[in-house]
Amino acid sequence: MKKVFISTVLCSFSIILAKAQEKLGDTTFLQPIEVSAVRATEKAPFAKTNLSKKEIEKNNIGQDLPFILNQTPSVVVNSDAGNGVGYTNFRVRGSDATRINITLNGIPYNDPESQISYFVDMPDFVSSASNIQIQRGVGTSSNGAGAFGGSVNISTNEIIEKNYTESNNSYGSFNTWKNTIKFGTGILDKHFTFDARLSKVSSDGYIDRAKSDLKSFYTSTAYVDANKSFRLNIFSGKEKTYQAWNGVPEYLLNTNRTYNSSGTDKPGEPYNNQTDNYTQTHYQFFYNQKICNSLKLSTAVFLVNGSGYWEEYKAGEALADYGLSDYTVGNTTISSTDLIRRLWPNNKQYGTIFSVQHEKKNTQLTIGGGYNQNDAKHFGEVIWAQVPVTPNYHWYDLTATKKDFSLYTKWTQTLNQHWQTFVDVQYRNVDYTINGFRKNPALIVKSNYNFFNPKAGITYNANNWQVFLSYANANKEPNRDDYEINTAKKPVPEKLHDFELGAEKRKTNYSFGATVYYMRYKDQLVLVGNINDVGAYTRINIPKSYRLGVELEGAYVFNKWLNATANLSLSENKIKNFTELIDDYDNGGYVTNFYKKTDISFSPAAIGNYSLNIIPVKNGEISLLGKYVSSQYMDNTSNKSRSLDSYYLQDVRLAYTLHNKLFKETNISLKLNNIFAKKYESTGYTFSYVYGGLTTENFYYPMARFNAMISLNVKL
Repeated sequence: MKKVFISTVLCSFSIILAKAQEKLGDTTFLQPIEVSAVRATEKAPFAKTNLSKKEIEKNNIGQDLPFILNQTPSVVVNSDAGNGVGYTNFRVRGSDATRINITLNGIPYNDPESQISYFVDMPDFVSSASNIQIQRGVGTSSNGAGAFGGSVNISTNEIIEKNYTESNNSYGSFNTWKNTIKFGTGILDKHFTFDARLSKVSSDGYIDRAKSDLKSFYTSTAYVDANKSFRLNIFSGKEKTYQAWNGVPEYLLNTNRTYNSSGTDKPGEPYNNQTDNYTQTHYQFFYNQKICNSLKLSTAVFLVNGSGYWEEYKAGEALADYGLSDYTVGNTTISSTDLIRRLWPNNKQYGTIFSVQHEKKNTQLTIGGGYNQNDAKHFGEVIWAQVPVTPNYHWYDLTATKKDFSLYTKWTQTLNQHWQTFVDVQYRNVDYTINGFRKNPALIVKSNYNFFNPKAGITYNANNWQVFLSYANANKEPNRDDYEINTAKKPVPEKLHDFELGAEKRKTNYSFGATVYYMRYKDQLVLVGNINDVGAYTRINIPKSYRLGVELEGAYVFNKWLNATANLSLSENKIKNFTELIDDYDNGGYVTNFYKKTDISFSPAAIGNYSLNIIPVKNGEISLLGKYVSSQYMDNTSNKSRSLDSYYLQDVRLAYTLHNKLFKETNISLKLNNIFAKKYESTGYTFSYVYGGLTTENFYYPMARFNAMISLNVKL
């Protein structure tokens, strides 16, 4: 008790002394503690890539976050509209968005129900980002949904000490515009800061009618002193995009690559408001406290309000499917109608994160966790029909609640000047209640999961070399759709064992490294090919599957005017004992095909990137950017007829920076994408059925051929 009392007195005295000095003092602890708690440190035994603010700005000229990550190892990006604006997504090591954990200043962002991160809901958020870390594999403990393929942490909370004003404007192909204004006060009166951003992004898209109209704002105000900080972030995004979700059927790829079937249910011209509409507003409040030199506390509370709908013209819809009676006119009974409907998902997510970090001599210990709850409302309304319908008639009103609680402890121990150990133990509880589905309103789901996720590793440093070995375990619950499409057999959580071995050497003018990984899954949820009774593609648990790969990275500075970076990912991604299910409409049931060992869908065996940067004049740069993605399958049968072809893309970026008395800095850049006008498809889907014989239908999402963006950024 005496030791505790003395320690408390000493900590309190240090706080009083710091206040008495009336100085800002050492602000290193003010750099976001809530972010460092969930990030991998430089010596942590995990594969990671850090993007600085300068690197983000260089690539941020109109396209969304996934395309800014495009040159990082093992990443493949895609875009519904074909040009990186609107609905965009990416995969890491073949793992899709439901398996990639996204946090904003340490706060979870993944949609709790679908587990996808919808970047379209926070347009141009990266313009407020000060740095981004991408972890590949399980990585360290994160708040929110489990990380199977990787995690991405975006930070905006760094203190900017000097005032600034910036205007960022871009224009390019497909009538694409990006306009951003942002400013900050710097540190006022030694304690206060305020930062703000206003953005608008719009595009007609490469695909027909795939228009985007995106708006957002970001504000952040903070109070800081030598021992504590308070920060309030409020940011919001509003999006309206014309739907381009259906893809292009295979038979049109060579003749009409930009075809969009959305809205074509309407006779004559496509329905002009076949759109997705959503507004999402975030409130984040952070409190950081330096208790004493070795102990820091961070806590945050947050609220996310999301509301919107997608509007559709539907032809020949059965009235019974909408809870409506047949309509009779004279002797004629009408049982179907054309109508316009809106499907609404409204979400309110709120919670807290916290961490206590102890650092003394060779020991770093972090204890943290978080709680978040999502209250969801799903409802549908008919806003027009050919037959009389009550205005804004609701045919379903459903709710769902998901609670997510986690605790973790991270311990880093430096043994000597060469060796460092790392241990990370996380407990996570997920409680999920779904009160019905649109096509199955009577189905009630109540699930509760308890996950234990241990991680451990060791790092060796000597002679500019860093070598690490690690093991990580992860568990992940099914998403909303999995419960509806597996009514016969309730899906079980996925499990992953991730083994990683990495080595890297860094010198002044070069670096190179390699990471070997083996990711062994149990009960991974994969598509099996058939469509269930509500028209959704069925994912079921597969007992055994794995990913085995190597990621190679290198960089070299040849001289002051020439440097290069490159990375190459090679992998084998396999499912053992896979059974394909094909719906048999002729005889009922389904046809089965058994495969002893097949490739996991959307998992290319090779992904490569390079950047050759030439500095011909002072403040000028020419960058040659290349990307290669090998062929990949759209299902898990390794059937060549259901695959995406390999592709190589060559981009060029030209940039020049001016400094003069009028402006602090003026940057002009020109990005030429796909300069060889390569025809390629970034993703797609496939399904088969028996109806008078076997039929397979493939749909693809073509990406734009040659296109360009020019950008003018002015810093006052």
